[in-house]
Amino acid sequence: MINGPISLRDKLVESGLSPEIADALGEMPQRRVQLDPRRPFREPGMARDEVMFVTSGLVSKYKSDASGRRQIVALRFPGEGILPREGSAAYGIQAIVKSEVLVGKAADFDPIIEKHPELARYFWRLIQRNESIGYEWLVNCGRRDSTARVAHLLAETATRYGINPDSEPLPNPFTQQQIADITGQTSVNVNRVFADLERQGLIKRQGRDIFFKDWNEILRVASFQPNYLD
Repeated sequence: MINGPISLRDKLVESGLSPEIADALGEMPQRRVQLDPRRPFREPGMARDEVMFVTSGLVSKYKSDASGRRQIVALRFPGEGILPREGSAAYGIQAIVKSEVLVGKAADFDPIIEKHPELARYFWRLIQRNESIGYEWLVNCGRRDSTARVAHLLAETATRYGINPDSEPLPNPFTQQQIADITGQTSVNVNRVFADLERQGLIKRQGRDIFFKDWNEILRVASFQPNYLD
């Protein structure tokens, strides 16, 4: 289920890192930053000489076309991060909901990685996981129909949040426009899809909560196979 702010150290240990190495990363100089979902935190083209870890909320990477239309290309959930890179990045960063991130400098992060090969392997596995998620999103936008795209996003979001779909609702973090920006369609289409999913008895909406009434059918409609999230 979705909880409050997480401890970066605890998340690293839970993921398999030794407490000593988790402590080394946790002692890196960092600042806590509150992100407002109403405006970008980092614009495309800015230098990425920093590392970010999400402690609460939900953060997105996005790109815009020449007319300003936005495509959300990745999500970062609590416990996940955005690693530094050389030069500038083509994507921007914006919170989906009010969020908190820890921000550190690459100049402090890189020496820790070089000193601890175990930590380097840990982040390499995360890079591979994010790559797999990106491939799945590409298929979702390019080959699945409107209903399957939305169902897949709901299934992935519930899984990444650790929701038990048989007993817990998913507190929907997205607006209809954000879902449209993720799944490559219009907000009008998204509204229609939600109505269809309810009409078919697959979900029930109550405020911001989405109750899964037939999880197995949602997985079938979405062609959702969670192995890419491992």
